[in-house]
Amino acid sequence: MFGLFKSSQIQPDLSFIAVDMHSHLLPALDDGLKTMEDTVTFVKELQALGFKKLICTPHILTDVHNNSPETILPRLAEVQQALKENNVDVEIQAAAEYMIDHEFEQIIKRGDKLLTFGKNFILVEMSYLAPSPNLDQVIFELRVLGLQPIIAHPERYNYYHQQFSQYQRLRDMGCWLQVNLLSLAGYYGKQTKKVAEALIKANMIDLIGTDMHHNNHLNATKAFTSHKDFYKILKGVPLQNKMLLD
Repeated sequence: MFGLFKSSQIQPDLSFIAVDMHSHLLPALDDGLKTMEDTVTFVKELQALGFKKLICTPHILTDVHNNSPETILPRLAEVQQALKENNVDVEIQAAAEYMIDHEFEQIIKRGDKLLTFGKNFILVEMSYLAPSPNLDQVIFELRVLGLQPIIAHPERYNYYHQQFSQYQRLRDMGCWLQVNLLSLAGYYGKQTKKVAEALIKANMIDLIGTDMHHNNHLNATKAFTSHKDFYKILKGVPLQNKMLLD
């Protein structure tokens, strides 16, 4: 994959992004990291890449990853304590990556606590197989609550690849779009990379995230960000990640 990049290697520096707002670093909550030791190691690695702040977003998906504020926030506190004990000085917070499904709609209607980040951001995703049938209703209800929906990795939804106008429709509905860093490396396939680049060219991408789950993601991120090509792709892109430092 990375043989495509012919430029000389450089020292990675992601300080221009500053905040990774999509990751699965909290241990033993979803399909991300499994142990506290791994979490401390990954946080150190991401800090070394230049990140100033990490926002963990465990999946909330009915009958698969049955997370809630009651499972996520105590684990965040445990991670913060472990980082303190290991002298790792980096800000870490937690929100969630909500699957747009029937149960999420019910959570909203019941008025249950929602895990957000920044002033009013909420990260949502859809299945890779088909768009959520209640997408419009959920986005509407989140907007009524004064929340800013962030669509996670829209470039990975294959059903939109031949319907590029759907991305503009998401933005017209009031959504922001977040691209995965590794999509730009071709990690998820050539077509996903092509769509990610097209979204950037169309000025439709607001945020970038690692979507970090495991060692393969970490190693690929380190390799990709060690090439000048990565920085060329994002040159001049008005990413909003730094605003999350506040």
